[in-house]
Amino acid sequence: MNSSTRSPLPTPYERYLPWKRWVEVGFWVLLLGTNWAGNSLTTLIEIRRGDSTIQGWEPVVWEGSSAVMWLLVLIPAIAWYTRRFPFHWDHWRRDLAGYVVASLVVCIVHVLGMVALRMLVYRWQGMQYEFGPWPRELLYEYLKDVRSFASIVVTMEGYRFLLRRWQGEASLLDVPDEGPPVEPVDRPERFLVRKLGREFLVAAQDIEWMQASGNYVNLRVRAHDYPLRSTIAGIQARLDPRRFARIHRSYLVSLDHVASIEPLDTGDARVHLRDGTVLPCSRRYRQDLRVRTGAEVA
Repeated sequence: MNSSTRSPLPTPYERYLPWKRWVEVGFWVLLLGTNWAGNSLTTLIEIRRGDSTIQGWEPVVWEGSSAVMWLLVLIPAIAWYTRRFPFHWDHWRRDLAGYVVASLVVCIVHVLGMVALRMLVYRWQGMQYEFGPWPRELLYEYLKDVRSFASIVVTMEGYRFLLRRWQGEASLLDVPDEGPPVEPVDRPERFLVRKLGREFLVAAQDIEWMQASGNYVNLRVRAHDYPLRSTIAGIQARLDPRRFARIHRSYLVSLDHVASIEPLDTGDARVHLRDGTVLPCSRRYRQDLRVRTGAEVA
């Protein structure tokens, strides 16, 4: 194979991606499992020091019911919430209020779930579980859960920040503090990419396509993705319309990289790029794309 056409070697970040899900799930399983075992053991030791009628399996059920709720319900929900509503410092008061409400919901779901699990196990053992006075116990649990909630959010956001920097996070060039900008800011010709300890510039003409991903837009450049904090509509408004076209609610494409358009029976289409990539094209954008590119029909 000619070296000019050889596919680029995967980066360490790309080699990590197949393991990403396993690492993330394994981290929470290990953390919660360790807390479960440690808290159960310390509670059991305290019980054994006094004259208590509590049986040895009860602390295991107390801690286990809490860990199960965090692992199977609450952590996935928090991961979804923080992706859907990320915390922004430019309107931190509004976001903080939303996160406080989210912490209350987390606490209520946590308590109801773990109490239900405990009642089931106790009934299985021929016993009855008593949670205690609900107002007092809910306040007690919330004071613990709000700290857990905050720790989980900080851990998730810190991990995502490190992933973006490992991958390479793009941003628009700022207006200089002094003097006029050397290139138009409203029609950016280059993007700044920060990747671990270095920075470099990516030319807009090197971007092949863009895909919306939550609160980011991934810029595809020579087989690498660089996330840019923006909406797909927001970045489209700042790009040169002679160079980029919207083809889908989640995709923008560089017109220079379009090779052909394949119509589908549904009225939609597939956009074939020169490097072999295939992107979806909605019917509302298909005709405009054909006119603007003059691309042949596949």
